[in-house]
Amino acid sequence: MIPSIPVLEDYAISPEYGFLPMQLPLEVLPDRYYDRWEGIVSNLQALLLSKRLKGVIQQIPRVPPSLSIPFLKVCAKLELPPVATYSAVCLWNFKPIFHDEPIDSLDNLSTIVTYTGSLDESWFYLVSVAIEARGAPILPLMLNAIAAARIGNRRTVTECLHAFAERLDELGTLLQRMYENCDPHVFYHRIRPFLAGGKNMADAGLPNGVLFDDGSNEQEYRQLGGGSNAQSSLIQFFDIILGIEHRPTGEKARYYSSSSESDPEGQAPPFRHNFIHEMRSYMPGPHRRFLEHVSNVANIRDFVEAHRADRSLSIAYDACLAMLRSLRDKHIQLVSRYIIVKSRESRSTSRSLSPRSAPQPVRHNIASVPNSAAAKKASLSSQSTKPGSKQLRGTGGTALIPFLKQARDETGEPAIDAWARRILSNGPGGEGNPGFAELGKMGEHKDGAIEVVGLAGVWAMDDSEGGICHW
Repeated sequence: MIPSIPVLEDYAISPEYGFLPMQLPLEVLPDRYYDRWEGIVSNLQALLLSKRLKGVIQQIPRVPPSLSIPFLKVCAKLELPPVATYSAVCLWNFKPIFHDEPIDSLDNLSTIVTYTGSLDESWFYLVSVAIEARGAPILPLMLNAIAAARIGNRRTVTECLHAFAERLDELGTLLQRMYENCDPHVFYHRIRPFLAGGKNMADAGLPNGVLFDDGSNEQEYRQLGGGSNAQSSLIQFFDIILGIEHRPTGEKARYYSSSSESDPEGQAPPFRHNFIHEMRSYMPGPHRRFLEHVSNVANIRDFVEAHRADRSLSIAYDACLAMLRSLRDKHIQLVSRYIIVKSRESRSTSRSLSPRSAPQPVRHNIASVPNSAAAKKASLSSQSTKPGSKQLRGTGGTALIPFLKQARDETGEPAIDAWARRILSNGPGGEGNPGFAELGKMGEHKDGAIEVVGLAGVWAMDDSEGGICHW
């Protein structure tokens, strides 16, 4: 029996707003009981700056240990891990400036809460909010395409793919607006640390992750990745609907065969576990289940493969792949400016200082008073850590550049027409794609290294770098 096509409303998804909430997020909790909490939030930046946040929280009566109990209960209700996820800082953290204007425009969006109070941080979140809102119509559009494919309606599928490709192009334009109001220096040094999570954070004083004191004496350390755009259900929907398979980083392609890898009812082959799949555990439960449902009914790639003689259909499908690949290329460029250049500038500055004059890093809980025992312990720990050549990682907890390059390259693999395979190819035809000439990308070497002329001159974007919220 063919599975039913999912109904958006069954998964708390809106045909108009997509994965953004159907009702605008509350700016404050209405119950007066929470007034003191709201007072802390409204002064969050000042309390962080003065290192008084923890002390103020502990003065509130009837507060469970370290806020852990209410925080864990809220996370359980939302089916989210206890960390600053993409849902928390983006999906549920915006408000329109004018309620009678659309929310898919950056000119009509504002954040509710930020860590730093900076325009840069607000803009960083709001670009994602605008992308979510602008991409929302793709959800009902492509579910309609699935239904049309089931009855063999090639014209409707082609029209849906055309509209999908055009909307993806708009999302790429929105992404590039990040440069307008988010300064790379502010992002790298001020914003990114708040989104780092507790995974792979030994150098920051969290070798075991984070311990949530719930008073039971049975708690365990948790290592959780921070907020990441890989946690966007919208971006993962694009991959699923187009039948794009993402492999564990470093694993080579196994070429798709619709006759051997899909079942008789035209369902897409199951995705194997990888970082992108792992990020679904950081999504709200209903959204995660929606993606699982879509995975069971996605048939567009099989349908196009079966009707590859239909040039209009094949070209429309390949255009979607090209636009999504272009979106990922734009994101790699953004990573280059906001992370790679800034990390190298920091290391260059550190190396230029003499050992005597170089400042020693002091890492401590920014929510605590500066003279606390924990701060001193963290400081001593950081001073005893020897510098190494470990990879910088994304806020989601993965080595970034290898992951991003592979995700981009995998996006073009399902291309149908020869011209599309040639354009979206990253090199020689290779296994499963013989007969195609090698076509490298501008500035990208055969080994995948990208040479960039940017803020720091000419440098190579090698696989030892990483670290941004990533698709």
